[in-house]
Formats: sequence, C-alpha cells, structure tokens
Amino acid sequence: MKSWTLFKPNACALGYALFLATNAAGVWGGVFPFLPIEFQTQQILYCFFATQSIVFGISYLASALGAYCLPWATRRFLVFGAGIPYFLGWACLIAAMYLEPMTLVFMTIGGGLLGLGSAGFYMLWQRLFASQNPDSGTHDLILGTAYSALIYFSFYLIPRAVTALLIPIVFLPLFGLCILVRSRNIDLNQPMFEDVPREHPQVYQRVLKDYWRSALSIGALGFGCGIMRSLAIYDPEVGSLVNVMSMLGSIIAAIILLLLWRQKSVRINVLTAYRVLFPLVMTAFFLLMFLGEGYSSIFAGTMYMFYSCGIMLMMLQCAQASRDRGINPVFIYGFFGGIVYILHDLGFLGGILMESMPSAGLSPVVGAAAVAMWLLAIMYFVGQGGFRQVLIPGKASAENIEFIALNAPRVQIKTDTVENSADSTGSNDDQNYVSESADAPAYRDRISKQCAALQQHYRLSAREAEVMELLARGNTVAHIADELVVSENTIRTHSRRIYAKLDIHKKQELLTLVDSFEPSDLD
Repeated sequence: MKSWTLFKPNACALGYALFLATNAAGVWGGVFPFLPIEFQTQQILYCFFATQSIVFGISYLASALGAYCLPWATRRFLVFGAGIPYFLGWACLIAAMYLEPMTLVFMTIGGGLLGLGSAGFYMLWQRLFASQNPDSGTHDLILGTAYSALIYFSFYLIPRAVTALLIPIVFLPLFGLCILVRSRNIDLNQPMFEDVPREHPQVYQRVLKDYWRSALSIGALGFGCGIMRSLAIYDPEVGSLVNVMSMLGSIIAAIILLLLWRQKSVRINVLTAYRVLFPLVMTAFFLLMFLGEGYSSIFAGTMYMFYSCGIMLMMLQCAQASRDRGINPVFIYGFFGGIVYILHDLGFLGGILMESMPSAGLSPVVGAAAVAMWLLAIMYFVGQGGFRQVLIPGKASAENIEFIALNAPRVQIKTDTVENSADSTGSNDDQNYVSESADAPAYRDRISKQCAALQQHYRLSAREAEVMELLARGNTVAHIADELVVSENTIRTHSRRIYAKLDIHKKQELLTLVDSFEPSDLD
C-alpha cells in the first residue's frame, strides 16, 4: 500500500474526525476556547467540568452494565438517543451567553447533557469500528484521529461566536448523519452482537480479569490529568493550550502508527508503555512542587497530549478484544472507559478538594502534587498485581494491540506445494511470499512453526493463528472455546474467517496446507 493511500480520507474517518474536533471544544471547557475569556469565571468552570465529567464517566459504566443485562439494545442504532442530549447541551451553553442571570444553571445543565451525549456518540463510533474488519476499522479510527486535529485547528479561522453556533446547527447533524448511515451497514450477525453475556458469564469474567490492568494504566494518566485540570482551572487560557497539545499529540501518534503499520507488524502493550511512562510522570509531578505556574501549564498540556494518545489506544484495544473474543463492543468499551474516566473525575475532584483545604502550610500546588504522586504510586503497585504479583510472579494476559503489516518486506516460500496451490486459485505473486517478522518467538514443535509461517504468509491475526493451530492439532470447537474462554459461536466465526483467508473449505485442506509449510521458512 502506498503511503498516500493511508492518508486518503473517507466518509467514516472524516465523520469521526468532525466528532472528535467538535468534542474537543468540550474536553476542557465546552465552547470556551471560542468565547471571550471574561465569560469564564472560576465558579462556572468548576460546575461545568464537574457535571460533565461525572455524567460522562457514569454513562460508560451504565453502558457496560446495560450491554451485559440487555444485549439486544446494542443492536439498535440509537443515534438520536445520543444526538438529542448533545444538541441540548450545546444549546444550553449558547443560552448561557445571552441569559446572564441563568448562566450558572445553564452551564451546569449543559455540562451534564454534553457528558451524556458525548459518551453516547463515543459508544456508537466504537461499535462501528469494532464491527468492521480489523484493517478497515483500525485504519478509519486512526485516520479520523489524525484529521480531527486539522479540523479543530481550522475552527480558529472562524469567528468565535459563529463557531459556537455552527457546532450544534451544522457540525452535529453532519457527523450524526455519517454515523447513522454507516451504522446501517453493520453486520449484526457477528458473535459480538448475537452474544448473550448471561449465558456464559465466565467469558466476561475472563475479559474483566485480563483488561482491568490496562484500563488502570490509562486511567492513571487520566487521574494525573484530572489533578492538573483542577490546578489550572483558574486560568481559562490553559484550556486552549491543553486542547492544542492534545490535538498535536493525537496527530503525531496517528501519523507514526500509520507509517509504521504500512512497513511492519506492530504490537503495542499498554502495560509496558505505562511502565516506561510512569517514572517520567512521577518526576514531572515532583518538579511541580518547585517550579512556577508556567511549568504547570506546560505540564498540563503535555499530560493531556499523552492522555489523548492513550484514549486512542484504548479504543483500538477494545475493538480488537470485541473481534477476538466475540464480546459485546459496548460492554468492553464501557468497562474500560468507565475505569479511565472515573479516575479522571477523581483526580479533578481531588484537586479541587486540595485547593479548598488547608494542608499543613503547604500551597495547593505542592499538596496536590504530593497526593498525586502517592496515589499514582499506589495505582502502579496495584496495577502490577500488588503483593500477590510480588510473591507469585506472572504476566498480564491482555493481548497486545496488533497491527499486521500492510506492506512488509517479504521472503520467498520454498515449498512447491504452496506455489501449486496459489497457481490453482489464480492468486497473484504476492501469495508466494511470507512477511518477515521482527519478533523471534519460541516454537513448541514443527506444527507451531508451520502455523507461524502460515500466519505471516496470509496476514492472520494473533487470535486467528491461535485458533488455526488448535484446529490443526485436532481440537474440537467446544474444546477450543473452553481453552480460550470464549463462546463456541466465536470460534466458528474465527474458523470461517481463517478458511476465507486461506482460500480453503474444510479441515483436511487446512491440515494439508499447514503441512506444506516447511519450518525452515521462518529461519
């Protein structure tokens, strides 16, 4: 795939980009980046942020619970259910500008409505991306994230008052129509939508066990951002800085991911990334005690830059989990996002509390920094498994976020059997090659190595390769479902996708194809 095609926009990516850019105006302070600074009093900011953030986080947890108890509801396209509160929220913010005696009331109500509508739209976009095939869903999500920054920066070219009116009247209908049209193409026969969680709760228990540490890692960044949000809230100009740096972080991360994905397979582990980032965050909070207000503003912007990248990774991991495990996309995203955004809210409310309480002669900044460092250290310890992990070493079982190379370097396959098979199906010459891998895994035996060669040759995902190897070893669908803690319907769906990619129709053909790949193909 050529580099320029990676960045070629499509309706889905642009619709998501417009939503992110519009929503970014509410990440820090609603339409505040586009309104006069004198409008933004400390009381208004506190009430708006608190209401918006709390409703936003609770909406995620409620969605996860609803998807578990009422899975049929996620099969419906509830675009108006998200669009109406979103529209009313922006209408309240606009009304607050002109009805000064009711400004605080309108801002508080508007914050709650925006939190509800925003969470609803995020759920709709996540459901759409998860329902697509891995390449299309991942590409549209990342590309939309990149284009959102360009759209957001273009808002500054429009007069402020006009921008505030365009958001509910023009931009909302545009991205709402986009998600509505694209959602009608969702295949609702996929296991993730047909699944009834209460029929096999062990699958969902395993998902919670596997992913809560990843959620806590991103949530820890959110907690730190909440602290900084409370400390910098007295200065409305910091809101614009945070939004700009968040968007810069998003576009840089998206471009790097797309370019890497084109050339090689990439696997990102959220826990590993957090382990690398943790000492840097702790050091930055420590320096907050000694450096001035200028540093706190830059630190707030930098934290939100990394946080926005973490949110993108969260969506990618949740979409992959839905496909691989056949679980409801609203459930996993609601659970994951609920942890992340509730921790952000706790950081924000905790920071406000620190500012309003005397802290043994310490300034609010020093007190908040000390508390943030302590709580972040505790969350890191818990996220690593606590005392149990220290006493009984083990590893996290959540999968890496996987990007299978779109245009990787190739090495030729040596077996005549595969070449004959490719000729008989009229396949192109690219099928006679195996992608090189940067990883060097340990193989159990000949079958394991043959399956790895097959995985590279046909661009199978890690979960598809896992299912294929279990099938090649003679396991039944029921046994594989028990082994991987998923439903049998999910395994059947993976099998159909594997057979389609390998261009075969029955298990015997799979065994023959696996046997045709020499172990030396990966040397």
